[in-house]
Amino acid sequence: MWELARIVFLGTMAGVLGTGAGGILLALGRRPKGSELSFWLGLSAGVMLAVVFQDLLPEALTLQGAGVTFGGLVLGMCALMLLEPLVFRGRPRGLIQTGLFLGLGIAAHNFPEGLAIGAGYSASQELGFSLALALCLHNVPEGMAMAAPLLAGGAGRTQTVLWTIAAGLPMGLGALVGGLFGSLTARTLAGTLGFAAGAMLFLVFHELLPEANCLDFPYATTCGAVFGIMLGLTLLVVF
Repeated sequence: MWELARIVFLGTMAGVLGTGAGGILLALGRRPKGSELSFWLGLSAGVMLAVVFQDLLPEALTLQGAGVTFGGLVLGMCALMLLEPLVFRGRPRGLIQTGLFLGLGIAAHNFPEGLAIGAGYSASQELGFSLALALCLHNVPEGMAMAAPLLAGGAGRTQTVLWTIAAGLPMGLGALVGGLFGSLTARTLAGTLGFAAGAMLFLVFHELLPEANCLDFPYATTCGAVFGIMLGLTLLVVF
């Protein structure tokens, strides 16, 4: 029981400290607007694309192949399509809703990362701790990506930080499942990774890039996206 509690605590801290730190970093500065906001939205998209194509999809394809992976990807896209009317229902579409919607995608991504921490810790404590540290660092730019539209839309700084922290909580749930079952089947893990990839791709192409392009600063968006891809790849390679 205490061992499982440690796993859940480790996964939860890796999630909330990572996304929360990203939220705090942006909340300490001025609210992004204009070309600066375009840059941050582009950076958010770039980081997500790097995670999807360098981490989630390659891992899922290695585990189980294209069928299960792409099935999970389609389900992830469809899930966010169905959730979108609930997020925006009865409200004018704005940056705060975009930020909250982005948080759903980050939460979907954090769950399979928590699975990896739980399963890794069950194999050895050293592996669990190293995975938690690496994934915590990966979550920092994702927290920044979520915070940028929230702050630009007028959300309070404390509220923004709390929302970014909440987006990291599913990592603790994933760690619980991973700790309970130890090693999950390759099919289950591949499908879960594919689901997260689909959710993040939907956010990139349906929310982040269209929102950035509406601000009419195309060079800032492009530079942000390229820098985001470089940042995401660097974190994935180093850690």
